[in-house]
Amino acid sequence: MLVENSHAELSIRRQCDLLGLNRSTLYYEPAGESELNLLLMGLLDEQYTKTPFYGWRRMTACLHRHGYKVNHKRVRRLMRTMGLYAIYPKPRTTIAEKGHKVYPYLLRGFTIERPNQVWSADITYVRMLHGFMYLVAVIDWFSRYVLAWELSNTLDGLFCLHTLEHALGEGCPEIFNTDQGVQFTAQAFTNTVERAGSRVSMDGRGRALDNVFVERLWRSVKYEDIYLREYDTVTSLHDGLNRYFSFYNHERLHQSLGYMTPAEVHFTHERTKGSLT
Repeated sequence: MLVENSHAELSIRRQCDLLGLNRSTLYYEPAGESELNLLLMGLLDEQYTKTPFYGWRRMTACLHRHGYKVNHKRVRRLMRTMGLYAIYPKPRTTIAEKGHKVYPYLLRGFTIERPNQVWSADITYVRMLHGFMYLVAVIDWFSRYVLAWELSNTLDGLFCLHTLEHALGEGCPEIFNTDQGVQFTAQAFTNTVERAGSRVSMDGRGRALDNVFVERLWRSVKYEDIYLREYDTVTSLHDGLNRYFSFYNHERLHQSLGYMTPAEVHFTHERTKGSLT
């Protein structure tokens, strides 16, 4: 764990390097709202994790059932802040930002047969005791192995780009799939994917289940760590997620992987493939 002033022989930069922590993250403060809004956002996050097809109307009704008589305008604003959108297909009521290139969804009916065939990235809201952060991760679809992740207290696309670059240091997929969030449609992001030699695939609007494996990852992270720990500082959150993702990759047995770990599937398959060539 990093402690700012207790190791005079190590600079803050060096401590961050040793921990694999982006130095700017050390100085992050959790994004803030009023105590009531943070409580409501926590309830919305839990409900969305269970029922990602709920839009703001149902979410408002859920909060009413919990005894919070808030109006739909507040619920819609909080959901936008959290980056939560119902996953059902919706009419095309929004226009892509100027310069946004439209990429097709390449994975419909696609058979995933090996690691580094398809990767995907996504962002999720992470609640804390007194605030919240955003978490981005890159996952391999075949092995469920988490290649890279990073925290931010804003939805600025830079932390997504850093995570992508980190993941590409581990290899390169044939196809890289994301939703159509502005962080992933930004030219800096798509250009980096294409320069690495990958094809860009994007979910249909309002179709989070096109990215189903990373949605399952978020449920695991939240129910197995975030909701149990109630982290109170960014450093403790980072340390906790670092432990969890290490457990997830190297120890957590997945039924869908024949009770192997993601790391076993990801790296054993690659070694086996190499020995056959």
